Amino acid sequence: MREAKQAYAAWQDEAERERLLMEQLPQVRYIARRIHERLPRHVPFEDLVHAGVVGLIDALHKYDRGKHVQFGSYAKFRIRGAILDSLREMDWSPRDLRRKARQLEEANNTLRLSLGRNPSETELAAALGIDLHGLQMLLGEIDGLEVGSLRVQSPRDGKEEDLCEYLPDDPEETPLLLCLRSEMKELLTRAIEELPEKERQVLALYYYEELTMKEVGAVMGVGESRVSQIHSMAVVRLRARLAELTAVRPPPECSAGAASGS
Repeated sequence: MREAKQAYAAWQDEAERERLLMEQLPQVRYIARRIHERLPRHVPFEDLVHAGVVGLIDALHKYDRGKHVQFGSYAKFRIRGAILDSLREMDWSPRDLRRKARQLEEANNTLRLSLGRNPSETELAAALGIDLHGLQMLLGEIDGLEVGSLRVQSPRDGKEEDLCEYLPDDPEETPLLLCLRSEMKELLTRAIEELPEKERQVLALYYYEELTMKEVGAVMGVGESRVSQIHSMAVVRLRARLAELTAVRPPPECSAGAASGS
């Protein structure tokens, strides 16, 4: 008990906190830049950095070494969450653009049901009454709307949740959450496997490899704007497919024993 108190006191040491803060500042700017690259240029980059620093400070106050999670991994979620929260408070996206995004999702859903597969971009353009170039321009414009990214309605409580949190490891390792995360990962994996190859590749490079849009474009041999369009199309398809899967599939019956493998 005495050793635990001494460890806690050491963690509270201001010099140690300052060291960790300075160590993680580059991660704040990196996360802010990855988010900012998908936003209209009128959204100030430094505002995102400021929000990320607030998230980092919050992480410093709430971090529990007893959970055996590296501080950098824990801070990453707090930083990203704080930046996304600040964007939602800004309400920077035009209503007309949000309306067009909903029309695109509805067209995708209708075609998917009638065709029994994901529609092509050409088929989507025709359904919306625009040409292919017009659709791709729209995809580029709405990509920033999905900056909170893969948000769907939870089958557990009806609230929205961000599926990006299911891609890397979440710092909270409770048996119940492990079971729930396993269920959502299964659905997400199934939905991703149904995507066209290029869309799967963009998601893998952007979310798993954590490359920027520009870096993804360099790997795939296409421009950054085209990567943004492909990403936006992938998110539209995933949101629609996950909505279908969670609507027909009951939430898992988790128990501590089942989730922990005993």
